[in-house]
Amino acid sequence: MSIRLGINPLTWTNDDLPSLGGDTPLETCLAEGREAGFDGFELGHKFPRDAATLGPILERHQLSLVSGWYSAELLTRSAEEEIAALTPHLELLKALGARVMVLCEVSRCVHGQMGVPLSHRPTMSDEEWTLFTERLDQVAEHCQREGVQIAYHHHLGTLVESEADIDRLMAATGPALGLLLDTGHLVAAGGDPFGVLERHAARVNHVHCKDIRAEVLADVRNRNRSFLEGVLDGMFTVPGDGFIDYGRLFQGLVAHDYQGWVVVEAEQDPAVAHPLTYARKGYDHLARCCDEAGLALAS
Repeated sequence: MSIRLGINPLTWTNDDLPSLGGDTPLETCLAEGREAGFDGFELGHKFPRDAATLGPILERHQLSLVSGWYSAELLTRSAEEEIAALTPHLELLKALGARVMVLCEVSRCVHGQMGVPLSHRPTMSDEEWTLFTERLDQVAEHCQREGVQIAYHHHLGTLVESEADIDRLMAATGPALGLLLDTGHLVAAGGDPFGVLERHAARVNHVHCKDIRAEVLADVRNRNRSFLEGVLDGMFTVPGDGFIDYGRLFQGLVAHDYQGWVVVEAEQDPAVAHPLTYARKGYDHLARCCDEAGLALAS
C-alpha cells in the first residue's frame, strides 16, 4: 500500500483572498513545494488552464497535477448544463493525468464573504436535497465515464458542511460520487473525521490535511466570525501545528487500504506564516505519520 503527498498552492497564494500572496509567482510556489518534498500540486488561480502550457511547467519541477477545485451550481443548473460548464476543467485534468476532480456546490455559499459569519451557512430543504443529489449523481457518472472521479468537498460556509450533511449526501448518492475527506473543515464544523472515514471509507477518494488552532477556532465561533476572518486570524495551519491527530488518521487510511493523494491545504497569510517553512513542517509531519503507520510514499 502506498500514497502520494501533494500540496495546495493556498500555502503561498490564496484563491478566496487574492491579496494574500498576490505578488508570489507560480514558479516560487512550485519550486518551494518540490523543495519541501511534495510530489504534486492542486490547481490554483495562478495556474495556466491549458495542458500544453501547464504540462511542461509541472514537468520542469518534477511535479504531478493532483486535482483542481470546481465550483458547481446544481441548484440552479441542470446536470447537462453543469457538465457543459465543467468540461474544460475535466479535459485539463484528464490531459495531465489527474484522476479526481474536487467539486463543491457553491449555491448560496458564504465562505467567500468577509462580513458573513459562519453561523449563517446555507441549508437545503428536503426537495432541494433531492434535486441536488439527483443532478450530482448524473454529473458524477459522466465524469467517471471520462476517467475522472468527483471527490465531493464538504466545506465550511456551504450547503454540505457538517458530519450529518456528509452522511446524508453519501446516503442519497451512488458510488460514482467520491468523497474528499477534509480534516480541517470537518473539525471546524464540529465533526469527527475519524468517524466519517470509518463509515464512508469506500467512498473516500481524496484527502485534505489542514490542521486547526483550537483557541482561534473557539474565538471565531464565540465572536461569530466569517470564514475569511477565521483564515486571517490563523484558524488553519499545516498538519502537526494544531491539535488534529494525523497519526490516527493515517492508521485509519491503512486500515481501509486507501490509495491516492493526501494533500496539505493550509489557508494562512503567507506574510505571517512563511510558506516554505510551513510546507516543510506539513510534509515532515505527514511523512512521519506515514512511516509510523507502515505506509510507503510513492512518487
